[in-house]
Amino acid sequence: MKLPIRWLKDYIDISVDGKTLADDLTLSGSKVEGLENPFDVIQNVVTSKIQKIEAHPEADKLVVCTIDINQEEPIVIVTAATNMKEGDVVPVALHNSTLWEGVSIKKGKLRGIVSNGMFCSEEELGLNEKGTCDGLMIMPEDTEIGVDIKEALGLNGGILDLEITSNRPDCLSILGLARETRAMYETPLKKPSLTYHPIPSDVEPVKVSLETPLARRYMAREIVDVTIGESPEWIKARLLEAGVRPVNNMVDLTNFVMLETGQPLHAFDKREITSGIIRVTEAKGGEKFTTLDENERTLKEKTLLINDDKTIIGIAGIMGGLDSEIKEDTTRVILESANFDGVTTRNASSYLNLRTEASTRFDKDIDPNLAELAMNRICHLIETLEIGKVLDYTVDVYNEKREPNHLEVPVSYINGFLGTEISEERMVKILNDLEISTDVKEGILTIETPTFRNDLLIKEDIAEEIARIYGYNNIEATIPHVNAPRGGRYPHQILRRKLEEYLVAQGLYESISYSFISRKDLDKVLIPEDSSLRDMVEIRNPLGEDFSVMRTSMLSSMMESLSRNEARSNDEAYLYEIGKVYLKTENVLPEEKEMLTIGMYGKDLFFHLKGIVEVIADEFALKNVSFRRSDNPFFHPGKSADILLGKKVLGSFGEVHPRVLANYNMDEASYVLEMDLLTLYDSADLERKYTEIPKYPSVTRDIAVLVDDAVLVQEMENIFRKQGGNLLESFTLFDVYKGTQLPEGKKSVAYNLVYRNKERTLTDKEVNKVHDKIVRTLEHVLGATLR
Repeated sequence: MKLPIRWLKDYIDISVDGKTLADDLTLSGSKVEGLENPFDVIQNVVTSKIQKIEAHPEADKLVVCTIDINQEEPIVIVTAATNMKEGDVVPVALHNSTLWEGVSIKKGKLRGIVSNGMFCSEEELGLNEKGTCDGLMIMPEDTEIGVDIKEALGLNGGILDLEITSNRPDCLSILGLARETRAMYETPLKKPSLTYHPIPSDVEPVKVSLETPLARRYMAREIVDVTIGESPEWIKARLLEAGVRPVNNMVDLTNFVMLETGQPLHAFDKREITSGIIRVTEAKGGEKFTTLDENERTLKEKTLLINDDKTIIGIAGIMGGLDSEIKEDTTRVILESANFDGVTTRNASSYLNLRTEASTRFDKDIDPNLAELAMNRICHLIETLEIGKVLDYTVDVYNEKREPNHLEVPVSYINGFLGTEISEERMVKILNDLEISTDVKEGILTIETPTFRNDLLIKEDIAEEIARIYGYNNIEATIPHVNAPRGGRYPHQILRRKLEEYLVAQGLYESISYSFISRKDLDKVLIPEDSSLRDMVEIRNPLGEDFSVMRTSMLSSMMESLSRNEARSNDEAYLYEIGKVYLKTENVLPEEKEMLTIGMYGKDLFFHLKGIVEVIADEFALKNVSFRRSDNPFFHPGKSADILLGKKVLGSFGEVHPRVLANYNMDEASYVLEMDLLTLYDSADLERKYTEIPKYPSVTRDIAVLVDDAVLVQEMENIFRKQGGNLLESFTLFDVYKGTQLPEGKKSVAYNLVYRNKERTLTDKEVNKVHDKIVRTLEHVLGATLR
């Protein structure tokens, strides 16, 4: 938002310089990006009055002009211009002057006659675009002679460039910023006049139909006897300083009022509204429309359109159509002052790549009540500048009128919240200066917020308004008094912390990886094509193909870490990672599942990895932990196992399949574990109970049996648990042997079994009975032979 300081002073009387104003606005919350005056480049250009025009004696296309610049002697200017006459007031660049874009002018001879400078056009003063001017700039007859052209045109004073946040669309206007300035300096605000005198007419009013809830309000008035021409210099100067190019008086007034009030306006040539009805509709998609910038655009669904019955005449909130623009011979105009949904306008502006001053305001959800203010203001200016006559009808279709918000805020709360001692009178003054209607009674502020401040919803918002105008620099730094109990960790956080301690104690180092991967990573870890893990959450704006989806397995992340370590010549690696995988669900958001992954290489580590699982099971007091062969294709067949917790699968581990190693260019045999931590946490028990030291002795028996290679020790241990009953206290595997002394396809497995009765000393007969039962079951179920 560009704020010309001279324009601001039309509404508020301030004497501070531009730098001070910029600093104060920034401190009050309206961030000023810069202070500039683009017309400072123009030097030594003054207003002059042509006294005499004579033909050049040596050139048919040149004339010699004697001009008055309010000095003792008139001076001579030689020019080829033809659009001036004696008595005209024109700008003249004198000797050693500088024009727009830094062009230097010096006096010199033109065909034998000295010219003391050069007459200027609007283009040469930066007041119009190149190629749009046909001759010299002719100024009003009552213009003072001999004054600096910047002073005559109101181009001095500087321009502030502000960054307006999305919650303050009211500051996208000169009046809005004048309101802020009034509150800062506590000076009166001079509001613009809104009065006008409509003329009676029997013309049938134009009809308006809002056929979508995305159009909140639409006002229309008709102007007749319109005379299209140039705007007064003061209007053009204000627009140019604000960065808007003048077009003609009617279009310029719509832009002037938009910049002044923050409400976009549009003027239609009534000849193009042949049906007498204006309809606001939504595009169906695929329609073609040529906008004012002469570009044909293809419209998408939900784009808001202004229609003359069935013909599109404008894209609502963005730009009008080429056919309905104001022309030189336009005599009747329909003025539009409307309000449209901000999100819809922003989306349309984005896909059309068409950002205008109007869309900048609409996409921030400006106040629908501004429409009437802006309509009255432009009608006043049309009447004052005698551009046309306003008919006595107004069409106003207003759906769901925006109402003020009401709040009650204790004065003590605001001072306590800010750490200040601001009086209630000062608070009321600040809020009322911001046009936030406020009364105070018994220490309670009763507040009605204006509809243009839709960001004031809670008491903290009111405290912020008071703080920023009172001055953050005037608020002393204080230490807040906070009485809050210290929160503890959630049960799952405690369990995770314990798990990390156990893993580190086992010699593992933590690895951290991205949660997003490539679909190709699933191929590298041999995830089957029909696996649900391939139904992945896609990232809308990925960093690249390698980070385009959210991972459903952490195996690829761990393999990347292991391969990176091997590539850097690390002889061994022992890593763990606790992270999340993201599984699609029927809901909008995926299921975020916390997983543990362990990866290692360096030697034969299968049983080392199994030992870590057993440590975890012991530390978390997991019950009914068992193992079975795994059919996961990621692992080497016969060198992997699933971890069971009762009937639930807790995870799996084993040696990585050689094909996977090849996909990651690894030579070392690697071992990986993946475990579902939610299942672990839900089954964990950190409570420890005291157990007495046994009073009675134990009985130890060794057992060695010959079984088939295919028999798992897990199957033998299941028999120990079931047949050992309460007397079998523990069992330990101490030998597995295969060799030439044994038959082919057989192995010897030896266990140490400990029996004990907690109530009394066991007899050999009791022990033999249970031990023999175990042996017989091994023989019967597993075909074992006692050695």
